[in-house]
Amino acid sequence: MQATVQSDPGSDEFALLADQFRPELLAHCYRMLGSLQDAEDQVQETLLRAWRSYGSFEGRSSLRTWLYRIATNACLRAMENRERRPLPSGLGAPQDDPARPIGPPTQEVPWLEPFPDALLRPESADPAAVTAARSGLRLALIAALQRLPVRQRTVLILRDVLGWRAAEVAELLDTSVIAVNSALQRAREQLQRTVPVADEIREPADQADRAVLDRYAAAIENADVTALVDLLHEDATFEMPPMSTWFRGRDTIVRFLGTQILTGPGVFSLLPVTANGQPALALYRRAEDGTRHAYGVKVLTMRGSRIAGVVAFLDPGLVPAFGLPLELPAVGEAEVPAQ
Repeated sequence: MQATVQSDPGSDEFALLADQFRPELLAHCYRMLGSLQDAEDQVQETLLRAWRSYGSFEGRSSLRTWLYRIATNACLRAMENRERRPLPSGLGAPQDDPARPIGPPTQEVPWLEPFPDALLRPESADPAAVTAARSGLRLALIAALQRLPVRQRTVLILRDVLGWRAAEVAELLDTSVIAVNSALQRAREQLQRTVPVADEIREPADQADRAVLDRYAAAIENADVTALVDLLHEDATFEMPPMSTWFRGRDTIVRFLGTQILTGPGVFSLLPVTANGQPALALYRRAEDGTRHAYGVKVLTMRGSRIAGVVAFLDPGLVPAFGLPLELPAVGEAEVPAQ
């Protein structure tokens, strides 16, 4: 989604300068809002507002900082009348009976969404900067941020993710440095209680992780629940927004999948992608005519050599954001390669 500007020298200059910041602004708005679509809308709003005001930009701060100020304010306005975006694990206890029906989707909840790694282009090619950018989008972190009050969430993102000084944050939020430091302390304490520190951040294309990902995809495609036992951590979690039901524990998850989801081989097809700096899979379901239709995106969290968490976002509309089609041909016909 591109901002539309008139063809004049000032517009051309602004477009050339601002376009380089679009990916990181998108990531920033996603951290604030928990939704790729909402983030894209606010980046569009940010660039339009910045373009209109560019003639009065005096350069007292960098263009990057100025754009972040506009984007943060745009997100704050957007959050005034919107609910936070949780995962099912943020709403209640896990279901302990894997044979019990899971019920219909909970459509009234605005669920958290994944972020395609292909949209993230860190401002620096330095490996440390790339790792930091990915860790700042980790799904568990984004879910934890959504639990924070809006002011605490904003302060933590600006201070700990972007590295702003307390005085800069205080000026943006029209408050005191003392208030900023207090909000930051409370936000950090909340994150320490909710973000699983044992879950590892590493390259999504790590060879060992890719092998686990391939084995997991094969187990789902072949409805091989026995293979899943070796892949899941003993205290793994499994979530399926927009279903509010979720499960904890390898045995419970395997029993649920074996009795309610994996009814036979060939029902599902999975293609590897990356999301939130983590290994992920685009999920397709076979129709009666053999064609395979987009079904959602699974984001996996690794711990050691096993899968510690699976969030299966069961929304077909998420798949195109990963550069994949809504439909694949029947098995045996020409296939679309993973992006």
